[in-house]
Order: sequence, then structure tokens, then C-alpha cells
Amino acid sequence: MSAFVASPVAAPHPPPTTTGSTAHPPTSTAGSATLPPTDTGYAALPPLLRRITGDEKHEPSANSTLDVLWVLYDRILRISPQTVDAVDRDRFLLSKGHGPAAYYAVLAAKGFIPDAWLDDLAGPDSPLGHHPDRLLVPGVEIGSGSLGHGLGLGVGTLLGLRAQGLTYAAGRVGGASEAGRVGGARVYVLVGDAELDEGSNHEAIAYAGSRQLAELTAIVVDNDSATHGWPGGLASRFSVNGWTTTIVDGRDHEALTDALTGHDGVRPHLVVARTPAKYATSGPAGYATSGGEEDGHA
Repeated sequence: MSAFVASPVAAPHPPPTTTGSTAHPPTSTAGSATLPPTDTGYAALPPLLRRITGDEKHEPSANSTLDVLWVLYDRILRISPQTVDAVDRDRFLLSKGHGPAAYYAVLAAKGFIPDAWLDDLAGPDSPLGHHPDRLLVPGVEIGSGSLGHGLGLGVGTLLGLRAQGLTYAAGRVGGASEAGRVGGARVYVLVGDAELDEGSNHEAIAYAGSRQLAELTAIVVDNDSATHGWPGGLASRFSVNGWTTTIVDGRDHEALTDALTGHDGVRPHLVVARTPAKYATSGPAGYATSGGEEDGHA
């Protein structure tokens, strides 16, 4: 079988269609008079985060992902509250789902969920649990929290999109063999550095590299919580398996944007976002955390 050739990154990346199923419930809370979701800016995140209580032990885990999540939803992902069920939308999979406060805050800030939901984390009638639930929260693609599954799910998701003709495909343009576009979906998976200790990740890394899954991007939030690590650093684990890799400051939005758009159009892409533990606890400006310790699985 010939190797798959993806389209170059310079090709247009059109917005997703608005057609599709409506699998998610309406963004309202029964018996309440909440306002509809609204799209706000990065400055809204600190007050939104302060409204989420009850999972303080995972604050460092959540805060380490905040800037990556914001850049993804603000600049990268082809998805909006209006296209959460579009078949050709980009897919974002939060593999490290055990500390979802930052994820929920970003979803609220971007208008996917009402901000009133943040006031009742894991309440009896709340759609927001300590692990995100794809059946209850608009914009969530997988139920996660048990670590080590995200990359494998990302590979499977991308293969399914390819089979449906919803991603990039090799074709013949103008009589010559060139990369052609069918659909346009990409898959992004956010992984914690410590969950890479799970062996299932290695299978996904090796397979994605060998099959040249060019529409797959893994983002590893590296906050120094891994027990075992990898000789030569995290990036080398991916590069030896055929991935392109970039290491950036996990708080630098411009660097993250450049890294997340740095695909070569042929190979899967890794972005290592460095947010050392002592840095991760600080959160965004104006948001003071309890300074809780990471629990070795972020």
C-alpha cells in the first residue's frame, strides 16, 4: 500500500459546515433563568475559574493547560457553539480529563456552555462533573479522566474521519499527482506528561508515525510531573517514531499558535508545552490558586 500524502499546511482550512446531528442537550439549566452563553476574551478566564470549586487538589493540573486550551479554542480549532455537531469539525480530545476546571472555563468563555454551570461543579443536577462527559457538555468529544487513552482515541477518530472522506486525502489535480483536499477535519489531543508513562500511548505514537497521520496533533503539557520520563526528553519519544516536534513555553500564546500550526503536511505533529509545576500553580494573572501539589498523574 502506498504511503498516504496529506495536503500542505498552506492549503485553505475552511470553516466546518453547520449541518449535522444535535446530540447535545440545550445549554440551559432546568428551573433557572440563566443567560445564554456568550463569547468573551482571555481576560474573562480568572473570574470564571474562581467560580469553580470542589476540585482544588487538581488546580495545578488544570492551570497548566489553561493557555494551551485558550489558544486552541481562540485561534486554532475549527469549531464553534454553532458547529459542535458538524461532521467536518475539528476534534479536540482532552486526554488529561481529571482536572477539567480550565477546560470548563474556556468552554464558558467561548460560549459553548452557560457560565452559570461553573457554579455547581459535580452537583446532583450539574452537567459538569470532575471528569468531562461528552453526552452532557457541548463541545466535549470524549469522556476522559482515566489516563492513557486519549492518543489511541485520537488515532481511531482520525482513521474514522479519513474513512468518511472528512479529512485530507491524496488526489490528482490538473493531471498530476498532488495533494487534494476532501473535507478538512483535524484531530488535536491534549496529554499530560505523566500519563505518557501509560504503555498504550507508545502504541498510538508508533502507529501514527508509521501511518503518517498528518492531521493528528498531540499537545503534551509538560509540568514536570512524570515519574519515569523518557531518555532525551519527551519530544524524542515522538520524533524517533516519525513525528515532527516543537517545544515551546506553555504560556506564550504566539509561540503556541506558531507551534500548533507547524505541521509539515505529511507527518503527525507534537507540541510540547512547557509549564513547570511551580509555574503551573500560578494560573493566569489575577487568579491565585491554593498551590496544591500535583498528584503524580498529570
